[in-house]
Amino acid sequence: MTHQPLNPLDILLQLDWAEGDDLELKSAQGGLPKSLWETYSAMANSHGGVILLGVEDDGRVSGVREPKKLKKTFWDTINNRGKVNLNLCSDADLAEVKHPDGLILAIRVPQASRYQRPVFLGQNPLTGTYRRNYEGDYRCTEQEVGRMLSDRDVEPADSRILDRFGLEDLDLSSLHQYRQRMASHKPTHPWLSEDDLALLTKLGGWRRDRKTGVEGLTLAGLLMFGRDESLREAVPGYHVDYRERLSHDPAERWSDRLTADGTWAPNLFQFYLRVAQRLVADLKLPFQLGANLFRKGETEVHEAIREALVNALIHADYSGQGGIVVEKLRDGFEFANPGSLLISFDQLLRGNVSECRNKSLQTMFMLIGVAEKAGSGVDKMRRGWASQHWRSPLVHEQVQPDRVIWRLPMVSLIPDESRARLKTLFGRQFEQFSKHEVQALVTADTEGTVDNARMRQICSMHAADLTRLLQGLVAKGALIQEGQARWSRYRLPAQGDSEHVGDHSEHVGRHSEHVGRHSEHVGRHSEHVGRHSEHVAGIPLDKAADPTRAPELTAIAAPARRKRNLPPPEMEKILLNLCENRWLTRNQLAEILTRHPDGLRQRFLTPMVEHGLLRLRYPDKPNRADQAYTTDNLVKENAVSLTNAPDKQRKTP
Repeated sequence: MTHQPLNPLDILLQLDWAEGDDLELKSAQGGLPKSLWETYSAMANSHGGVILLGVEDDGRVSGVREPKKLKKTFWDTINNRGKVNLNLCSDADLAEVKHPDGLILAIRVPQASRYQRPVFLGQNPLTGTYRRNYEGDYRCTEQEVGRMLSDRDVEPADSRILDRFGLEDLDLSSLHQYRQRMASHKPTHPWLSEDDLALLTKLGGWRRDRKTGVEGLTLAGLLMFGRDESLREAVPGYHVDYRERLSHDPAERWSDRLTADGTWAPNLFQFYLRVAQRLVADLKLPFQLGANLFRKGETEVHEAIREALVNALIHADYSGQGGIVVEKLRDGFEFANPGSLLISFDQLLRGNVSECRNKSLQTMFMLIGVAEKAGSGVDKMRRGWASQHWRSPLVHEQVQPDRVIWRLPMVSLIPDESRARLKTLFGRQFEQFSKHEVQALVTADTEGTVDNARMRQICSMHAADLTRLLQGLVAKGALIQEGQARWSRYRLPAQGDSEHVGDHSEHVGRHSEHVGRHSEHVGRHSEHVGRHSEHVAGIPLDKAADPTRAPELTAIAAPARRKRNLPPPEMEKILLNLCENRWLTRNQLAEILTRHPDGLRQRFLTPMVEHGLLRLRYPDKPNRADQAYTTDNLVKENAVSLTNAPDKQRKTP
């Protein structure tokens, strides 16, 4: 029997479901698989997703038997509170899809809200809660479940009263300085007449629990005005860090840094005052005139940067890992905080939804004029960046540990150099692309890859329509797809991907030194790329062949391609064999292994570089989009083996 190839995107688009949904393939030859429910819990607690029943792991359609019976079993189980604590699905979330090789049942799992999480199996959330990461479903730790339970609590996280902490744990000069700022912004506010304790109480920094009668300093009060040693004692993971990376010297890690060093009180108020000034200190933007024709002190860009900083401070989960990290770069800004998004990605983009993890902190910043409760923060960031025609701010959510990262690139929406590169690459065909197609191609050029989620941050098209747009560019040969469903990424054709792009008759990769993203001497885009093999640090890299299609590399990666949840030591050995005496990029490795590139870097590549098992092609610029990895005999002989290290020594980022 000849099996028709399955393209999951065809099924998703047929049902008008978004490509951004996570995807899981499951056989159903013996009825509903038990692992279905672990996947249901994992998707609900993550970003939602789609489960296709009747499809084998390798994508072969085996079909389902007795679909009516399967559907009845599904509804009976999902509504059984002894087996699943919450049913998120409706009739519209279960669909039959006809395929030449059999009938497929598609189940769409919605994302649970913060008040519904955790969605768990059985009776105990501590043992029955799952989430998704780049490798598949995993059982949550007690700490992860605890954070979900904390987020669903009606009482904000920062309203917790700290046992045996009092006014002596505060930096009173910070509180007095805050009072002055508040008086400047709201000079007639009635709270200004209160003494320090009463003002702190009004702000939510001091509270009395009506049920227990317990009274004391709250987490918000300590975070906003606390002393260094008190902060470290009450919140062991507390950390604030500001870095400036403005130097062109690769040996210089940062040109300026502000972190807790004993010379200042590193509470959130003092951190905000110091960092807000440094972030905008040298912005070269034209001044504006207000309605009274006087020069305004700031532009929409200043407001956007301030909003991004406050956003990180008030939405952080201070029980999480990594702390607050703010970076000022030559071409933009980055803000990272521990925790997860409390609303869905679509709600975040729509705006006007205010879900804050730390409401007392939000109130404190609002009263000095640097925060609102209208859910307009994202709108301010996007509006400020749009005022300069810069690329839209990018939000990224990381797992294990949970972190939310905002990037604000000071890069033109369609840079002239990017347009020139694309015109060289596509020739006359470039003029035939639509406005949104050009935006997708420019994003792939300037950011390395483009995906459905990123395009939704740039334009207002529906997710399913964006999938059709990206797939259309793939059909035209303008983009190369990597991964499936939520892990889909699209990149520009590289040398060896195709002899022609669209109707452009010249060989891609044999243009001048300006083809690609950098000058003739950068990365793989020299004028000789595609015609010769080059040697980097003594290791040959054959540009004429696409390594992702090399049979010997596919054979090495076979165990990882067959099994999603491969033990880490096995995956590390496979990576060593793939990279032995050759350079491979993160995206190439991800395609060979059928993994997500970000997850691969986070879980394996970065720790292996740190342990000396792999080395970087560009060690002075570790975050380059075209960064590549290799290992050779010298590296392997001198490396401290991460694979053989005890679990307590295994370093996880």
